[in-house]
Amino acid sequence: MPPSSTESPVITITTDFGTEDAYVPAMKGAMLSICPEARFVDVTHEISPQDVMEAAFVLQSAHPYFPDKVVHLVVVDPGVGTDRRAVALRAKDQWFVGPDNGVFPLVLDQAPPDAMVELDDPDYWRSGSPSTTFHGRDIFAPAAAHLAAGRSVEEIGTPIDDLEPLRWAQPSTASQTVQGWIVHVDHFGNCITNIRRSTLAEAAELETSDPPLEAFPPFKAFTGNTTLQELHPTYGAVPEDDPLLLFGSTGYLEVAANGGNAAELLDIRKGDSIKLVFDESSE
Repeated sequence: MPPSSTESPVITITTDFGTEDAYVPAMKGAMLSICPEARFVDVTHEISPQDVMEAAFVLQSAHPYFPDKVVHLVVVDPGVGTDRRAVALRAKDQWFVGPDNGVFPLVLDQAPPDAMVELDDPDYWRSGSPSTTFHGRDIFAPAAAHLAAGRSVEEIGTPIDDLEPLRWAQPSTASQTVQGWIVHVDHFGNCITNIRRSTLAEAAELETSDPPLEAFPPFKAFTGNTTLQELHPTYGAVPEDDPLLLFGSTGYLEVAANGGNAAELLDIRKGDSIKLVFDESSE
């Protein structure tokens, strides 16, 4: 038997299943049959269907705030039933379980895991003949539960040396210019870019990578149907419904609207571009 724990283990779940069907409770039932003391945290079940990058962005934004020994289960799996591998890994004193489709290199910002295995041992599956369309219930959920119950990553699979690579599009910079993209639109319609404060500071040729907002020179930002010309500290710094630019809680530049939906207001969609040009005459 795996070692016991005095604390109830935590398993987070991130999927594109929605909440109208039986997929999520079926996975929870499979996990409880192995680890009855498990506590579940539903990160989200509203990932856009088959959107691996969206799943990675959401979990990357959440997992650093969980304590050690948490198991993160991700089931956004457009390749289910194919030859893509099922994997589990240990990184940053947490565990991650899901398909080998690039989601975990993105979640970990390309940092190498401490250990990783292919989930190829039927002894740790729900059934020796798993469904070809629901590995979440039959392979991933049992693996997550075994880890939560105290098994090591090395016990439940065969060690592997690499993961399927996947990378975010990176912003491009030139003197006084940054070209980026909208990588996520959240529930409020805030449009989150792939531009960090340090990237903007580099393009503005500032001496520090973490300058205060007032250190940035004048600029124009072109995105959607608008042009924005100022960075703000928070949403309420502008009148209600007005659009604005700010660095949000993820650390990335956001296009937002105070009390409104920036994506709708400014006709912005995920994948759209944003270009910031600093005013050279201000030097």
